[in-house]
Amino acid sequence: MTEETYYEFGNAAERWDRAQFFFDSKEYLTSARILRGLVEEEPEQLAARLLLARSYYHSARLGRAESELRAVLERNPAEYYARLMLGRTLERQGRAAEAAPHLRMAAAMGGE
Repeated sequence: MTEETYYEFGNAAERWDRAQFFFDSKEYLTSARILRGLVEEEPEQLAARLLLARSYYHSARLGRAESELRAVLERNPAEYYARLMLGRTLERQGRAAEAAPHLRMAAAMGGE
């Protein structure tokens, strides 16, 4: 079990701000730690789930990033950025064939 720290306390808005601060500071694991709690509390909150996926992606936790991105797309299949990130995450895992449809769809959704 991990030890709780000050940045995991406070209301949801305070923790969201803190998670964004750590993400912007490239402290992706700390950001993810805060965001996991927010996602557990509000699983339908896609912004927190998407930032969690980005934190996992940037900290090379690609399996976790993939899971969060699929959860976002399950709730909102038209989420362009999640589609793009899923494609890139799959590519980074060496799964180009699986990535291709997601990247094509993201390109179409983005008007490319």
